[in-house]
Amino acid sequence: MQARSKGRYRVRLAKGRADLHAAQHLRYMAFVADGPGAPENAPPQAREQDEFDQHCQHVLIEQVSTGQLVGCFRVMLLVCGREIEQTYSAKYYDLTGLHGFDGAMAEMGRFCLRPGLRDPDIVRLAWGAMAQIVQDNRVGMLFGCSSFGGTRASDYGDTFRMLGEDHRAPDHWSPRIKSGEVIRFDGVAGGTNDRLRALRRTPGLLRSYLAMGGWVSDHAVVDRDLNRLHVFTGLEIAAIPVARARLLRGLAA
Repeated sequence: MQARSKGRYRVRLAKGRADLHAAQHLRYMAFVADGPGAPENAPPQAREQDEFDQHCQHVLIEQVSTGQLVGCFRVMLLVCGREIEQTYSAKYYDLTGLHGFDGAMAEMGRFCLRPGLRDPDIVRLAWGAMAQIVQDNRVGMLFGCSSFGGTRASDYGDTFRMLGEDHRAPDHWSPRIKSGEVIRFDGVAGGTNDRLRALRRTPGLLRSYLAMGGWVSDHAVVDRDLNRLHVFTGLEIAAIPVARARLLRGLAA
């Protein structure tokens, strides 16, 4: 992926330990630190990291004028579905059904923005970078864990019901239960079946997946360490609607 700038921001691949540590620190602020204002006060050595970082490309989005890191995500590239057991998602899901995917795959994970930022230009630049990686590596399927804040299923009753009814994975790809603590979408209590409310409660990255024809698992996994609910999300590149594919190519240009 080539570095490039657009407006106030630039996107590039991490180079060396300092860049990786900066991304891990931003992840700490976004995923770990608690309380109003706490992320900004996190000590510079505080980092969110795991064993998968060494196997991934790390994409950084920075403010051009200051060099401040405002967003990041990581990508693990796979030759085909037989390699999927080495991914982060495989910690939480039985992905046996995807072993037979005969094409390059990419796991996108740990996507986050600097706390307090809500600039859609950052998200568009991130998707442009991801689209370029997909094109450069002829990726046939993009997947990962979409995360919801907190671990109370009742907070997302409408959203989980919508996902289970409208966006379930095809049976032949469907992730199965592996984790010891899960929330099945067909058993979630609460909510009013309000589709607009459901969409508002859906993380922006997951909304983008769904708009391009993405699909999800039939259950969420409870992650007590990160205080998150994870939902496996997949997107077959060949199935993206023509208009959306054209937009992604434009973002990658």
